[in-house]
Amino acid sequence: MSMTGAEILIKSLEDEGADTIFGLPGGTVIPIYDALYDSPIKHVLVRHEQAAAHAADAYSRAGDKTGVCFATSGPGATNLVTGIATAHMDSSPMVAVTGQVATASIGKDAFQEAFILGISMPIVKHSTQVRSAEDIPRAVHDAFFIASTGRPGPVVIDMPVDIQKTHGEYRRPESAGASYPGYKASPPEDLRRLEEAGRLIRNAERPVIIAGNGVNISRAFEALKEFAEELRIPVTNSLLGKGTIPGNHPNRIGMIGMHGHAAANRAVTNADVIIAVGTRLSDRSTGKVAEFGRDAHVIHIDLDCAEIRKNVSTDVWLLGDASRVLKLLTAESSGYDPKKRAEWMRRIREFDELEPIGRNSVNSKVHPWQVLDAMDEVTQGEVVVTTEVGQNQMWAAQYHRSIHPKSFITSGGLGTMGFGIPAAMGAHFARPGVPVVCIAGDGSAMMNIQELDTCARYGMPVKVFVLDNNCLGMVRQWQELFYRGRYSNTLYDLKPDFVKIAQGMGVEAFFVGDSSEVKRTIERAMDIPGPVLVHFAIPQTDNVFPMVPAGESLESMIL
Repeated sequence: MSMTGAEILIKSLEDEGADTIFGLPGGTVIPIYDALYDSPIKHVLVRHEQAAAHAADAYSRAGDKTGVCFATSGPGATNLVTGIATAHMDSSPMVAVTGQVATASIGKDAFQEAFILGISMPIVKHSTQVRSAEDIPRAVHDAFFIASTGRPGPVVIDMPVDIQKTHGEYRRPESAGASYPGYKASPPEDLRRLEEAGRLIRNAERPVIIAGNGVNISRAFEALKEFAEELRIPVTNSLLGKGTIPGNHPNRIGMIGMHGHAAANRAVTNADVIIAVGTRLSDRSTGKVAEFGRDAHVIHIDLDCAEIRKNVSTDVWLLGDASRVLKLLTAESSGYDPKKRAEWMRRIREFDELEPIGRNSVNSKVHPWQVLDAMDEVTQGEVVVTTEVGQNQMWAAQYHRSIHPKSFITSGGLGTMGFGIPAAMGAHFARPGVPVVCIAGDGSAMMNIQELDTCARYGMPVKVFVLDNNCLGMVRQWQELFYRGRYSNTLYDLKPDFVKIAQGMGVEAFFVGDSSEVKRTIERAMDIPGPVLVHFAIPQTDNVFPMVPAGESLESMIL
């Protein structure tokens, strides 16, 4: 069947199961948007291409499909870069389709030309520029295959505008997988040291699990829970590992790292065996790498061999899918002493009782923990939470009790301000029947606040809770701690009226300045069927509680 390149692209996306695309049209993608006009695929028109990338990223994180975003050439494509880098750092499957100037104009500095393949090369799993209409089905098929297999990540397809207009025969590729030499959809498994790992766990008196984003990627939730329950091992998590085991599970002891939970950090510090599952053990989790797990044997389970010993020297490593490895390791580790494990769990509960996460209270002022606690109480945990980046992100990680997998969506590796609102949009389209709440700070909310208009136009029931301390809070906090309170360019002289901004875009909005109004306002917001913004005024002096285990300094956790 003869079709234009643009029509072949849309047909190929349909064949790959794409049902939602986030994007913004421009000159070099007009043929694509014309072909999309007759397609059953839903297109969500955003106000900025960065938002399209973040929404596509979160769409994949919250659901089970690869996210897709469109952008025109030049600035449209470069506006995707931050979103592509975010997906790359957090291993999210995403396909970004970019327009490009006509093939005859490439390399001549034509209007809105940018070498997006070169610009994005370090932050993608793969990228390609199609040069004939017949190449499009294979390029699309391979893009989805590469993005979603192995360790997931973003792929870019660059589409010159003349190729979109030329005709060609559409032939659906065979589902044999990617045709690119060297790509392994299933990385080699290496379980040669499974017996050694089992012996270490079996003999351990103080074992602890660190669950990371790899548990989400491999859908290893049940395997992790069974492993922890069968062997009576406490479970901590990285930031991206939040929700991999229910927040109300008796074995869970919270997040590790500078802004983690004291009990989690103490457990890792005092452990004799650390089982790290699907985590790269980043600086935010470990603090001083040389001091991390210094008295423990470290067992590292990961799909990607590049992560082994990249940050932390491990004693035993197991390469493979987390779900399969955990099931095998559960059987291999049986025969432990339950009395010793019971004593270890008792000590950890003491850690939590001695140093619970702080909940300050000053008169009638609104504090972040009150907002998060009230949200959990109102939603009963049946909610997808996205976050912006900064103090709001850490408060959400500390206080929100995520009880479902893939329901806490945040920019972990890149730390992208402006992620939360468009991420909430993507999460809504991935799971339309589940309430979605974005926890934002006043600084990061302003990065992509124009997407409130998108929420309003599509009637998305997305709720945005802005924790407003009238400053760039996390940087201000570090300036307070380490720079003698010299607040250089972190405090605002003029305060935006978030209620008026939201209402001006067609979003219902409320202001809360008294703690007595927190819960009932959240209840009201959740009852409204469309988008809502709630502006919470919080004290500028409220800091994220740094949870530093005994014997460590605050500097050692972050430097």
